[in-house]
Amino acid sequence: MALHGKIVTTLELKSSAEKFYKVWRSESFHVPKHASKHIQGVDVHAGDWETAGSIRIWQYTIVKAMEGSPREEVSFDDENRIITINGLEGDIMKLYKVYKPIWKFTPKGSGCLAKLTLEYEKLHPDVPVPEIYVDLIVHMTKDIDEALSMDS
Repeated sequence: MALHGKIVTTLELKSSAEKFYKVWRSESFHVPKHASKHIQGVDVHAGDWETAGSIRIWQYTIVKAMEGSPREEVSFDDENRIITINGLEGDIMKLYKVYKPIWKFTPKGSGCLAKLTLEYEKLHPDVPVPEIYVDLIVHMTKDIDEALSMDS
């Protein structure tokens, strides 16, 4: 069984690529407001809300018994509207040597396509593929899209 892999999924969103990218690029402090079922808070640990290399700490709930507060470093590719998050520590990093969600937002009509690629490397073969984290990110993305499309 391979220790590393990636999961790729694409969502069609009502919000524009620019609007959605902006939330992740410089306004991620709004994410708990838009996706409160899943994200309870986010704080900057180092850097700020807009600088690549800044470190953010998230408070989330996947299911009642599974909560976490990972520390992650964020980077941006403004030209291609790509956000990359590298897991640094927290509950996720007790299971995975590499935890790296990557969003790419591509315009499509008045909305966009949000392609999520989650690259991972398990610490040992018994660790599950991180599908539960992909589900969290997908639900969070849909909640944010709903909130943003209501703001339009």
